[in-house]
Amino acid sequence: MTKTKSKLVLSMDGLVLKEIELSKERVTIGRRPSNDIKIDNLAISGEHAVVVTILNDSFLEDLNSTNGTLVNGRPIRKHVLVDGDMIEMGKYKLKYIAGKPDSTGEAANYEKTVILQPLPLAADPEKTDASREMPLSHPEEERGPEETQVIHGALKAELSALEEAGIPPGAVRILNGEHAGRELELTKALATLGQPGVQVAVIAKRPNGYFISHVEGDKLPMVNGNKIAVQAHRLVDHDIIEIAGIRMEFFLKT
Repeated sequence: MTKTKSKLVLSMDGLVLKEIELSKERVTIGRRPSNDIKIDNLAISGEHAVVVTILNDSFLEDLNSTNGTLVNGRPIRKHVLVDGDMIEMGKYKLKYIAGKPDSTGEAANYEKTVILQPLPLAADPEKTDASREMPLSHPEEERGPEETQVIHGALKAELSALEEAGIPPGAVRILNGEHAGRELELTKALATLGQPGVQVAVIAKRPNGYFISHVEGDKLPMVNGNKIAVQAHRLVDHDIIEIAGIRMEFFLKT
């Protein structure tokens, strides 16, 4: 079974200019030719915004643009995109259309998407619980005004593929702070780690292993003392990860 990709529909003054399929993990938007979506208009910054797509979820981030980015008429810095959201940059609009399964059979392989509520900010990063299990709510029930929540959708099909590929289940062990020694099993297709508003990353289960990706924050997560690239970074057994001042060890359970 296949699934239709999420896409953005670019328009201006009601005229549809083109459709862009979100087939890449990062899709950049801006005036410079190097962007994936190039909008040649002075109201658009050279590097205006980026859409990060992980599994079924897409995150929009304004890259400190001069004129800002609106979603449904409200200015945003970071936003979890929901089907039908209207992104505005100057006179241009980008409608987000979420991908959908093309059969009812495949829909059963997906768990309902939920929003993770943000962690309370801690003055001392040593006391930040990077792996706290946060309460869940459905998007229609609660979306904060700044909409900095991190969204994840767990794919049962991904879990099955990992088992079939013979990849052991993964986990992370906290190495510092008051929760040092605590272990978090990576039982979901996406595990969110970090402190919203400071630094957030996700570890995704894929058929060929576990990958860590940057979601939020000015600084990239570190693995074994080195900053990861903007693309997903594959984790190997006993990698040391640092997110929001918390050090943790990734390991495979055998």
